[in-house]
Amino acid sequence: MANQSSASPDHEQPDHMFAIAILAAGKGTRLKSRHPKVLHEIGGRPLLAHVVAAARRVVPPQNIFAIIGHEAERVEAALRPTGINFVLQAEQLGTGHAIMQARGALQGFAHVLVLSGDVPLIQAQTIERLLDFHIDSDAAMTVLTARPEDPTGYGRIFRRTLHGRTTDELERIVEQKSLTGEEGEQQEINSGIYAFATRPLFKHIDRLTTENAAREFYLTDMAAILGAAGERVMALAADDSNEVLGINNRMELAELDAKLRAKKAHELMAAGVTIFRPGTCDIDADVEIGADTVIEPFVQLIGKTKIGEDCRIRSYSVITNCEIGDGVLIKPGCIMEDSVIRNGAELGPYSHLRPGSDIGERAHIGNFVETKKTRIGKGSKANHLTYLGNAEVGEGVNVGAGTITCNYDGVGKYPTFIEDGVFVGSDTTLVAPVRLGRGSYVGAGSCITEDVPEDALAIGRGRQVNKPGWAAERRAEQQKSTK
Repeated sequence: MANQSSASPDHEQPDHMFAIAILAAGKGTRLKSRHPKVLHEIGGRPLLAHVVAAARRVVPPQNIFAIIGHEAERVEAALRPTGINFVLQAEQLGTGHAIMQARGALQGFAHVLVLSGDVPLIQAQTIERLLDFHIDSDAAMTVLTARPEDPTGYGRIFRRTLHGRTTDELERIVEQKSLTGEEGEQQEINSGIYAFATRPLFKHIDRLTTENAAREFYLTDMAAILGAAGERVMALAADDSNEVLGINNRMELAELDAKLRAKKAHELMAAGVTIFRPGTCDIDADVEIGADTVIEPFVQLIGKTKIGEDCRIRSYSVITNCEIGDGVLIKPGCIMEDSVIRNGAELGPYSHLRPGSDIGERAHIGNFVETKKTRIGKGSKANHLTYLGNAEVGEGVNVGAGTITCNYDGVGKYPTFIEDGVFVGSDTTLVAPVRLGRGSYVGAGSCITEDVPEDALAIGRGRQVNKPGWAAERRAEQQKSTK
């Protein structure tokens, strides 16, 4: 379970230290989902993981606190590998209440930046810019604002004017339903992202009330509370309004996923990758691709896939968490997961690499070939209609069409070893555990149940018998029976 005590920082840290609190306790109510809202995915990552990734580029993970509530165990388990801290908001009574629950973890820092766990496009540069502006302004609170094309639904920002000029000081925030007259024409909105000096924040946070329709403590109300206390409250506009977009329904989830994937494709193309018709390709946020690689239409690159330089990934291939070397050709329709493909290899069309496959340099894995937990050596080939499971295949091996490693007996799985230079004839069944010695041959149509010595020929099939004239006699008998 998430906890607060283990997350508390050293209170002797220098005052310039920053903390980042991420509000992540909500349900998926408006998404019509039983799952935590922040675990819904765009770009191959949970929403919260995108926010954490941006935060980690600004402060170390021990300075990041995710405030979790709904299905806290699931959220913590999903984000635990990031090294951040977790604070439990057992009862969700609003954004202000969330920060109240994190008081013990945050008050030892001089400043805290509050992010939303469902605003996944926020960038590290924007976080840094907000913190710098907040410090330079000597503000108690700084609100990150934006000017989207359609501000409907957002609280509006009204800045102070001085001698007829608009300043960076915040005068008030007016919620959508409270706008009157010309106020409705205001385009600048409250993003829900804030920077606070922790001393004035926690000095005054207990003045928050639940006197509103939702009966919740709203962190937004701190702007008015701090302003009334004579503290400085500032506003800083984000350069890109897309960064502050949140997710409230499935349509917005899809829209932000499309924005994120388009941005990823543009970054890759700017770095020297060719992507034909990028709108048809799904490329996850953590994917890496080297220069001069070509991605054809309708390709999916998922998870932490890494592709080298001068590769070509042809249409309709789906590649998940794979490491691909330089100069690799992936022909159409290949399905690959948790595998390694080394320099100069060729796969497909319609190859299936299941987890644990390791395809060597200049090896060929052809159409309708399936591998699992199998290493294929340098220059080896399995070009047609073959299954290789729990196998070690050496260098320069030729595996004929229709070959099968029988690695499972209903209880356990057993290895097949095919040493360098072996030739396996078509339609061969290799019953594991079995070893084919270096340079050996296996005759087509064989069922191999015993080890084959080095340089030997193995034939494991029934002897052919020819009966001269048998077919002619059979046809004659059939003709008589039909008269």
